[in-house]
Amino acid sequence: MKLSSPLPNPENYSFLYTLLPSSFSQMNESNIFMKQQRKDRQESNEDDANSFEEDSNNSSSNKKRKQLKGIITSLMLMDEQGNCDHEEQNKASCQEKQLLEANHKKKARTMVEYYSNLQDYYAGNEETDRIKRKKSRAVAGAVSDGDVKQGTGGQQRRLWVKDRDKEWWDECNRPDYPDEEFKQAFRMSKATFDMICDELHSFIAKEDTTLRTAIPVKQRVAVCIWRLATGEPLRLVSKRFGLGISTCHKLVLEVCSAIKNVLMPKYLQWPDEVPLKKIKNEFESISGIPNVAGSMYTTHIPIIAPKISVAAYFNKRHTERNQKTSYSITVQGVVDPRGVFTDVCIGWPGSMPDDQVLEKSALYQRANGGLLEGDWIVGSSGYPLMDWILVPYTQQHLTWTQHAFNEKIGEIQKVAKVAFTRLKGRWSCLQKRTEVKLQELPVVLGACCVLHNICEMRKEELDPKLNVELVDDEMVPEVALRSAKSMKARDSIAHNLLHHCHAGTGFL
Repeated sequence: MKLSSPLPNPENYSFLYTLLPSSFSQMNESNIFMKQQRKDRQESNEDDANSFEEDSNNSSSNKKRKQLKGIITSLMLMDEQGNCDHEEQNKASCQEKQLLEANHKKKARTMVEYYSNLQDYYAGNEETDRIKRKKSRAVAGAVSDGDVKQGTGGQQRRLWVKDRDKEWWDECNRPDYPDEEFKQAFRMSKATFDMICDELHSFIAKEDTTLRTAIPVKQRVAVCIWRLATGEPLRLVSKRFGLGISTCHKLVLEVCSAIKNVLMPKYLQWPDEVPLKKIKNEFESISGIPNVAGSMYTTHIPIIAPKISVAAYFNKRHTERNQKTSYSITVQGVVDPRGVFTDVCIGWPGSMPDDQVLEKSALYQRANGGLLEGDWIVGSSGYPLMDWILVPYTQQHLTWTQHAFNEKIGEIQKVAKVAFTRLKGRWSCLQKRTEVKLQELPVVLGACCVLHNICEMRKEELDPKLNVELVDDEMVPEVALRSAKSMKARDSIAHNLLHHCHAGTGFL
């Protein structure tokens, strides 16, 4: 099928080909211009945005700078304020320090003036007292001279000393005073009393002074012995002898100390070889046991509860028996057949058992050193069996030999117990709690033991009314046997007693 119109001829359209390039170029240019304009607008927008951001950033940084400047300014102000406050405090402290120093100097100056005035005052008083004493001595001397010139012979009264009644002692001191009444008061005869005064005279005598007459030696000794014998309180001693209470207490301690230092080395000592041999023979004649050098016993002396170490002095056994709290100290003594003490150990606390007191004694140390080698000290069951201590059998179901031995050794023990009974009966101060301090009590107890020996040696009889019951509990020591050798020796002694007809029949 053919078309009704033919195809156009290219030549007819040639002008289009010539026009198109220019059109296209114009179009491109316009496009490029438009793009350039868009780009310019974008760049301007970006510049505007950047400028806005820069403006905003600049404004925020300015604010921060302003805030920082404000903070720095505040810190500077605070620092300046702190410096000002510190300076004010330093200034105030300096002023306060100056004020304190001024007050201290003022007080020190006042105290110095006060003490200076006080010293001047006391110096003036001392000078006044010295003048008064000088005048009183002059007056007393003048009165004494006047009495001598007048021939009155009267004794000048001591105006500054209280006048006390001493009629009782003056009566006892009379030469014709009955000896029995004197012995009842002082537990010894006048002859024994005078002997003690003569022994102590050079150690306790005092010289007269201008204003007072010294207490005589006999009165000094009498105060001490009457106090020990009766155990009466110091206020009654004061009334009896016409002396002050403190003076009586001082005299008791002085005389007891003199007895301990002067008479104890003479009347209470361990016997030498010859007297010791005599003691052994007497004990053997009593019991049939050879080589017995002494009989030992430990008693308790009541005391007031001490201020220190109360538990050590608490006597549990006496407390339980008497239903009354008791405190005591111990007295361990060794006696000869006459009941005279040859060794004493005084002052250990009452809670200690007998074996511990023995270990603390000087006798124990001397015996371990060989003093009692081959000799025996007889003790109760409260002591251990040792090479030099002989004690009874304590086990159950004793044999006849052991019973016989205990009977004979009991006779030796009785000597020591009777001696302590006479000691406490003669010196009643040992039966009650005394007013003597604990540290001074051993001296008083030692003096009692010495006076006991003097009375026993001079055969001073004791009034039966003064006898006391001696009660001291015996505790078996924890280690009752200290030597196997001593056990064999005791068995040998018991065997010899029974088979040589020395044992009694009391055990039957």
